[in-house]
Amino acid sequence: MSPGMTNNRNRNRSKSARPNGRAGTEKPRTQTTPGTRRRAFRIPRLSRLSLLSHPIRSWRNGGTAGRALTAGTALLAAVLVTALVLALVRVVRYQRIAAAARAQQQELTVEYDFDPGNIISDAQFFDEDAMSVDEVQDFLDDKGSACFGDQCLRSRTFDVPASDADGLCDAIAAAGARTAAQVIDTAAHACGISQKVLLTLMQKEQHLVTANPPTDWNYQAAMGLSCPDDADCDPQYAGFVNQVIGSARRFRYYLSHRQQYRFRTGRVNAIQYHPNTACGTGNVFIENDATTLLYIYTPYQPNAAALRAGTGTGDSCSSYGNRNFAIIYTSWFGDPRL
Repeated sequence: MSPGMTNNRNRNRSKSARPNGRAGTEKPRTQTTPGTRRRAFRIPRLSRLSLLSHPIRSWRNGGTAGRALTAGTALLAAVLVTALVLALVRVVRYQRIAAAARAQQQELTVEYDFDPGNIISDAQFFDEDAMSVDEVQDFLDDKGSACFGDQCLRSRTFDVPASDADGLCDAIAAAGARTAAQVIDTAAHACGISQKVLLTLMQKEQHLVTANPPTDWNYQAAMGLSCPDDADCDPQYAGFVNQVIGSARRFRYYLSHRQQYRFRTGRVNAIQYHPNTACGTGNVFIENDATTLLYIYTPYQPNAAALRAGTGTGDSCSSYGNRNFAIIYTSWFGDPRL
């Protein structure tokens, strides 16, 4: 073996004796004796997860800031848990109230054929093709057959002013000498409200369909529009045409601005029995938009005395508007809930 080969082997042996790098750079390993803490094993800072998982250990090991963070985290967790429990309690309580209201409504439907949460279906309320103009005229002739003369609803004519489309109802062209049937049909098609609903409403408010003969006041407040219980009617809406077209438009306004009113579809609503608040309220789960609109228009439900009275008079806390709407509609056109 040549001297060069021996030197290379020796150099290789020298390098293998120093596995950590350059010759002379390896540091001697230190021995750890019991009780000696090595710097390489530091206790890591407490994470937020550890604060939640080990609050006691976090409290003992943390400084002032760490303890404050631990206390704040524990308080936040307690607040969140409390809020969740309270929310669940409210949900359960509401479900019980809704179930009780619906059960009561079912009993009223069976006993009196009146459901305060479903007075009329959406399908019937918004059916603008429920009747043709000729069918409306025939209906007025039949119901007002005892009335004769130009003052009768079936024979009186009205001038209809033009109105632009407004996002609620379609435009209406000006027309003169229009019959009551034509006015009703115009309002129905312009605003998408059933002719049957408009006929029922004017009978409920003023008995106008069967009046013999109707008075000027019956025409001025035909639909009870903007005629509150505690004030005079708004003259802006006075007159048969303004009342009929205005009430159809008002229903559409209610529907488009429902957030402005306290009655809500698909929820339990506390509805008064009478304008006198001392008469109290009853919970009603309103099933559909049509019923909601009727309550916005006439914000009372009949009490037990009013329902027992049928078409008669109940007691001092009875109101009759929505009860009478259901009775009239049923007697003229059949079940309004279908």
